[in-house]
Amino acid sequence: ALQARLTGRRGLRAGVGPASPAAAGPLRAALVQARYVLAGAAGPIGSTAELDSLAGLLRGIPPEVTAAFHARLLAPLAAHDRENAVSLLGTLTVFLDHDGSWARTAESLHIHVNTVHYRIRRIEELTGRNLARLQDRLDLRAALLCAPAGR
Repeated sequence: ALQARLTGRRGLRAGVGPASPAAAGPLRAALVQARYVLAGAAGPIGSTAELDSLAGLLRGIPPEVTAAFHARLLAPLAAHDRENAVSLLGTLTVFLDHDGSWARTAESLHIHVNTVHYRIRRIEELTGRNLARLQDRLDLRAALLCAPAGR
């Protein structure tokens, strides 16, 4: 009461626990993570254990956002695939699944390694991405993971 008269403020202060305040960083992180999991509870995310991969993380993003990301990065490849017998989206998926190995991609697709080089060069031309760069590989992998359901 004396403090309220001296400062002109009213209020009630109460505390439980140690005299030093808890660190806000870990508490905030736990709250954000809990909200993320709860928001996904109606969808495919059920526990924080599922937040250990890029695919798990992307499942918590609204489908409209992931579909737009998918379309923005991969639309040129999808357009190519609609007009040609060769699937550049398929080649990209296999190439990334094999960690960028030209030989394993060629073996998996039953084509010559030079054909893989040609297709990857074409993918890079159409997307404006360089598959030698990790960042570009990650962007394209994320875009593939963001494919709308049913594709």
